Amino acid sequence: MNNHANRGVVYQGNGTVKVEAIPFPELAIGKRRCDHGVILKVVTTNICGSDQHMVRGRTTAPNGLVLGHEITGEVIECGRDVEFIHVGDLVSVPFNIACGRCRHCKEGKTGICLNVNPARPGAAYGYVDMGGWVGGQADYVMVPYADFNLLKFPNADQAREKIQDLTLLSDIFPTGFHGCITAGVGPGSTVYIAGAGPVGLAAAASAKLLGAACIIVGDMVEDRLNQARSFGCETIDLKQEGDMQDKIEAILGEREVDAFVDCVGFEAHACGCNHHQESPAVVLNSAMQITRAGGQIGIPGLYVTEDPGAADAAAQQGSLSMRFGLGWAKSHSLHTGQCPVMKYHRQLMQAILFDKVEIAKAVNVQMISLDQAPQGYADFDGGAAKKFVIDPHRMVS
Repeated sequence: MNNHANRGVVYQGNGTVKVEAIPFPELAIGKRRCDHGVILKVVTTNICGSDQHMVRGRTTAPNGLVLGHEITGEVIECGRDVEFIHVGDLVSVPFNIACGRCRHCKEGKTGICLNVNPARPGAAYGYVDMGGWVGGQADYVMVPYADFNLLKFPNADQAREKIQDLTLLSDIFPTGFHGCITAGVGPGSTVYIAGAGPVGLAAAASAKLLGAACIIVGDMVEDRLNQARSFGCETIDLKQEGDMQDKIEAILGEREVDAFVDCVGFEAHACGCNHHQESPAVVLNSAMQITRAGGQIGIPGLYVTEDPGAADAAAQQGSLSMRFGLGWAKSHSLHTGQCPVMKYHRQLMQAILFDKVEIAKAVNVQMISLDQAPQGYADFDGGAAKKFVIDPHRMVS
């Protein structure tokens, strides 16, 4: 099936993306047939903060990379080995590409599949060092290992009514939820979430879903803090001077939280009067300072092995100046790595379909066209308190 034109969002070098004509996807991996794959007509595809790291030139992403790993689509063609997914199905695509056959996949560790990236464990669509897979910020995309990877929505009409929520199942909702789970959030927990971007807001909504007693969100952008407050979070403006433990005490009456979720990652900035200066370890060091002894720290925020834009040589190689001895002394547990989306996406789909969470409202989804994607990247980079969702075929907006 190659009767359609295809366009995608293409990285053009530091600070620049363009919408260009790209090849229509084929059921192939290199020169091999991909009989276990499907081709999707993309219904929605989201701009992610981790895409911004590449666009800012903070990774080794090559020019010409088609971006996009948050994909929801309609199946228009199936490989001959696909048994349980059918043409016409509306599906969510986990951003982790996983074979379903290797040791890690069988253990549920789909973020570090051993068979989809020759360079290292783990792969994703349209992302640097993640296997060279074509991204999904496009009209059409190929998805391998379809029977294993895809989450089929049980009722397509119902799903279309909630598509602005369901589109977030491909990455940020499971990622925020994973951050909370790995931080030990549960009923009655006090939680600090670093960062009020889309993942941080998704983590805050997840903490609420998990029954946290108090959710504190820290950020430097007032619009993002307002968004967190809109669904009941306490907030801390990190541009303001002052000791973090004093600020926590002013909210909780005590100086430490039960759980800490880092939704910032390696492009973190110092707090207070130094907030214009990058300080890549500041969030991790804050985590060990304000998390109680025996507490847990979930780290869904991205940290990279190479950062060509870092200010110092150590950070360029992914080495950070962490006060690890403090974390050891307090018996902290730290959990890193990609979220294994498949571990959570079905349960979170059910929470959406049964009206237990309004995740699109929490992260402030804004629908845009494919042609508006470059402006969406620019607005997001400027700190917009929005989650930009691309609707390539105008099937939603």
